[in-house]
Amino acid sequence: MIIKCDYRIASETDGYSLLLRNKQLNDAQHRLPDNNVLFIHGATYGATSTFDYEIEGASWMDKMAAQGFDVWCLDLLGYGESDRPQEMLVSPDLNDPIVDTAHALAEVDRAVDFILKNRGINQLSLIGYSWGSAICGRYAGLFGSKVSRLVLSGPLWVEKGATPRTISADIGAYRTVDAATMAKRWAIGLSEDEINALVPPARVTRWCSDAVFADPMGNKSGLLRAPTGVLKDFMRYSLTGEPWYQPMAIQAPTQVVVGELDRETTPEQATKVFQQLGNAREKRMTVIGSGTHSLLLEDHRDALHSVVSGFLA
Repeated sequence: MIIKCDYRIASETDGYSLLLRNKQLNDAQHRLPDNNVLFIHGATYGATSTFDYEIEGASWMDKMAAQGFDVWCLDLLGYGESDRPQEMLVSPDLNDPIVDTAHALAEVDRAVDFILKNRGINQLSLIGYSWGSAICGRYAGLFGSKVSRLVLSGPLWVEKGATPRTISADIGAYRTVDAATMAKRWAIGLSEDEINALVPPARVTRWCSDAVFADPMGNKSGLLRAPTGVLKDFMRYSLTGEPWYQPMAIQAPTQVVVGELDRETTPEQATKVFQQLGNAREKRMTVIGSGTHSLLLEDHRDALHSVVSGFLA
C-alpha cells in the first residue's frame, strides 16, 4: 500500500504556500535505504500534473514508491496545486515576469530542507525535468552537500542566439495556453500517424484537458496560466550567451536522459550538458527511442522509469 501525504510549505514570496507531496510504501521493511527523491517540474506544467499523473492505474511517483523510494514532488509558486500570486489574478501586462530560476532555486531549497529535517537525513536525490533540469543543475552545483544523485531528464541547454521552440516570447507576469495548443506542442515535428504511434490520442486529449483544469480558473477560462520568469531567463541567456547553470560545478553522480524525438530539449542539447559534467563522480547518458519531450506520459515511459530508478537505486 502506498501512503500519500501533502504538505504546505512557505513560498519564497511572503504570504503564499507551496504544495510538497510525498508518496512511500506503508511497509518500511521494503523501502530502499537512502531513497529520498525530489521531482522538480518544467516551465509550463506543475509536478502534480506530470510526475503524479495517473496513467493506466499508476503515476511515475506511484511506481517509484512501489519500488521502495521515498518520493516527493514540488509545485513551484504559480503552478499545480501551489498558490497563485496576486500578479496572476490581474492582466499579465500589469506586472513583470514572476517565478524565475533564482526564485525557483530558493523554493527548491526550502523543500529540500523540509525533507531533510522531516526524515532526519543529510542528502537526497533530485530529478529535474526540462526547466527543472536547469533548476536542479544549478542547485546541485551550489548545494552539492545536500544532493546524493542527480537526474537531468530532457535537460535544458541554451546557447547564444537560441529562440524558444514551442512557446511564445511575449513577456508579462504570466502566459496562457489552451488544451489545443498543448496537444500541438506535444506533437511538434511529427505527423499524426507518428504521434499516434507514441501515445493514444485519447490520452493526449484527457491529459491536456486535465492540465487546464489544474489551474484554479481553468474550468471557467479554458486556459492554463504559467509564470513567465523562465522566459525572461531564456531571453537573457540566449542574448548574453552566459550559461543558465554550470554542469562543471556538479559533483554528484548524474544521469542525463532524453527522448530521441524531443524537439524542445534535444538529444544534441543533452549531449552538450553531458560533455560538461567533468567533475561529476559518475556520469551516464541515455537516449530513449520513440519518445518526445513528453516521454513521461507516453507508451515508452517505462523505459524512462527503468533508467531513472536503476540509476538512483
